[in-house]
Amino acid sequence: MTEAKTHIAVVNDDTVFLQLMDELLRQDEGYEVSTCFVGSNGYKFVRDSQPDLVILDLVFGSPDDGWRTLDLLTLDPRTRRIPVIVCSAATQLLHEHEDWLRQFDVEVLPKPFDLDVLLQKVRTALAEPREAVSASREPSI
Repeated sequence: MTEAKTHIAVVNDDTVFLQLMDELLRQDEGYEVSTCFVGSNGYKFVRDSQPDLVILDLVFGSPDDGWRTLDLLTLDPRTRRIPVIVCSAATQLLHEHEDWLRQFDVEVLPKPFDLDVLLQKVRTALAEPREAVSASREPSI
Protein backbone atom coordinates (compact mmCIF):
# COMPACT_ATOMS: atom_id res chain seq x y z
CA MET A 1 0.00 0.00 0.00
CA THR A 2 1.45 3.36 -1.01
CA GLU A 3 1.42 6.39 1.25
CA ALA A 4 -0.81 9.26 0.11
CA LYS A 5 1.08 12.31 -1.09
CA THR A 6 0.61 15.65 0.58
CA HIS A 7 -1.91 17.64 -1.47
CA ILE A 8 -1.37 21.35 -2.17
CA ALA A 9 -3.97 23.53 -3.92
CA VAL A 10 -2.81 26.66 -5.72
CA VAL A 11 -5.41 29.36 -6.51
CA ASN A 12 -4.24 32.17 -8.79
CA ASP A 13 -5.22 34.15 -11.89
CA ASP A 14 -1.81 33.83 -13.55
CA THR A 15 -1.40 30.70 -15.67
CA VAL A 16 2.40 31.06 -15.72
CA PHE A 17 2.43 31.18 -11.91
CA LEU A 18 0.16 28.12 -11.74
CA GLN A 19 2.48 26.24 -14.11
CA LEU A 20 5.56 27.26 -12.11
CA MET A 21 3.97 26.10 -8.84
CA ASP A 22 2.92 22.81 -10.41
CA GLU A 23 6.43 22.16 -11.71
CA LEU A 24 8.15 23.19 -8.50
CA LEU A 25 5.81 21.48 -6.04
CA ARG A 26 4.89 18.37 -8.03
CA GLN A 27 7.91 17.59 -10.16
CA ASP A 28 10.70 18.92 -7.95
CA GLU A 29 9.24 18.35 -4.47
CA GLY A 30 6.89 15.38 -5.02
CA TYR A 31 3.65 16.91 -3.70
CA GLU A 32 0.26 16.25 -5.25
CA VAL A 33 -0.79 19.60 -6.75
CA SER A 34 -4.17 20.91 -7.88
CA THR A 35 -4.37 24.29 -9.55
CA CYS A 36 -7.36 26.56 -9.86
CA PHE A 37 -7.46 29.44 -12.29
CA VAL A 38 -9.59 31.86 -10.32
CA GLY A 39 -12.10 32.29 -13.12
CA SER A 40 -13.67 29.35 -11.33
CA ASN A 41 -14.68 29.43 -7.68
CA GLY A 42 -11.50 29.16 -5.58
CA TYR A 43 -13.37 28.59 -2.33
CA LYS A 44 -15.49 25.78 -3.81
CA PHE A 45 -12.39 24.28 -5.38
CA VAL A 46 -10.63 24.12 -2.00
CA ARG A 47 -13.73 22.96 -0.13
CA ASP A 48 -14.32 20.12 -2.60
CA SER A 49 -10.68 19.00 -2.94
CA GLN A 50 -9.76 19.27 0.79
CA PRO A 51 -6.01 19.82 0.27
CA ASP A 52 -3.43 19.77 3.04
CA LEU A 53 -2.36 23.33 2.17
CA VAL A 54 -3.60 26.25 0.03
CA ILE A 55 -1.41 28.81 -1.75
CA LEU A 56 -3.78 31.69 -2.52
CA ASP A 57 -3.45 34.89 -4.52
CA LEU A 58 -5.43 37.80 -3.09
CA VAL A 59 -5.86 40.11 -6.07
CA PHE A 60 -7.91 38.69 -8.93
CA GLY A 61 -11.23 39.54 -10.53
CA SER A 62 -12.68 42.34 -8.45
CA PRO A 63 -10.42 43.80 -5.73
CA ASP A 64 -12.26 41.90 -2.99
CA ASP A 65 -12.46 38.43 -4.60
CA GLY A 66 -9.29 37.06 -2.99
CA TRP A 67 -10.20 38.43 0.43
CA ARG A 68 -13.71 37.01 0.09
CA THR A 69 -12.23 33.60 -0.77
CA LEU A 70 -9.92 33.80 2.24
CA ASP A 71 -12.83 34.81 4.48
CA LEU A 72 -14.89 31.85 3.32
CA LEU A 73 -11.98 29.47 3.86
CA THR A 74 -11.45 30.68 7.43
CA LEU A 75 -15.17 30.73 8.28
CA ASP A 76 -16.18 27.31 6.93
CA PRO A 77 -15.59 24.46 9.42
CA ARG A 78 -14.78 22.18 6.44
CA THR A 79 -11.84 24.37 5.36
CA ARG A 80 -10.91 26.26 8.53
CA ARG A 81 -8.11 23.87 9.53
CA ILE A 82 -6.43 23.93 6.10
CA PRO A 83 -3.33 26.14 6.33
CA VAL A 84 -3.17 29.02 3.84
CA ILE A 85 -0.17 30.81 2.41
CA VAL A 86 -1.20 34.10 0.81
CA CYS A 87 1.10 34.81 -2.10
CA SER A 88 0.48 38.28 -3.49
CA ALA A 89 2.16 41.33 -4.98
CA ALA A 90 -0.32 43.55 -3.11
CA THR A 91 2.17 44.35 -0.36
CA GLN A 92 0.25 47.40 0.88
CA LEU A 93 -2.91 45.31 1.37
CA LEU A 94 -0.91 42.59 3.10
CA HIS A 95 0.55 45.16 5.45
CA GLU A 96 -2.86 46.75 6.16
CA HIS A 97 -4.36 43.36 7.05
CA GLU A 98 -1.31 41.97 8.84
CA ASP A 99 -3.03 41.65 12.23
CA TRP A 100 -6.03 39.85 10.76
CA LEU A 101 -3.81 37.48 8.77
CA ARG A 102 -1.72 36.70 11.84
CA GLN A 103 -4.84 36.19 13.99
CA PHE A 104 -6.05 33.45 11.65
CA ASP A 105 -2.63 31.84 11.14
CA VAL A 106 -2.45 32.86 7.50
CA GLU A 107 1.14 32.84 6.30
CA VAL A 108 2.20 35.66 3.94
CA LEU A 109 4.60 35.50 1.02
CA PRO A 110 4.90 38.78 -0.90
CA LYS A 111 5.71 38.58 -4.62
CA PRO A 112 8.32 38.47 -5.96
CA PHE A 113 9.74 35.80 -3.68
CA ASP A 114 12.64 33.41 -3.45
CA LEU A 115 11.67 29.80 -4.25
CA ASP A 116 13.60 28.54 -1.23
CA VAL A 117 11.55 30.84 1.02
CA LEU A 118 8.34 29.48 -0.52
CA LEU A 119 9.45 25.90 0.04
CA GLN A 120 10.38 26.65 3.65
CA LYS A 121 6.96 28.22 4.28
CA VAL A 122 5.28 25.19 2.69
CA ARG A 123 7.23 22.77 4.89
CA THR A 124 6.52 24.83 8.01
CA ALA A 125 2.79 25.16 7.26
CA LEU A 126 2.48 21.42 6.66
CA ALA A 127 4.42 20.53 9.82
CA GLU A 128 2.46 22.69 12.24
CA PRO A 129 -1.00 21.59 13.34
CA ARG A 130 -3.54 24.30 12.69
CA GLU A 131 -5.76 25.39 15.56
CA ALA A 132 -9.49 25.62 15.09
CA VAL A 133 -10.37 29.20 14.23
CA SER A 134 -13.39 30.78 15.83
CA ALA A 135 -16.16 31.56 13.37
CA SER A 136 -17.38 34.48 15.49
CA ARG A 137 -15.40 37.32 13.97
CA GLU A 138 -15.63 40.24 11.62
CA PRO A 139 -14.84 39.47 7.97
CA SER A 140 -11.64 41.01 6.63
CA ILE A 141 -13.28 42.84 3.74
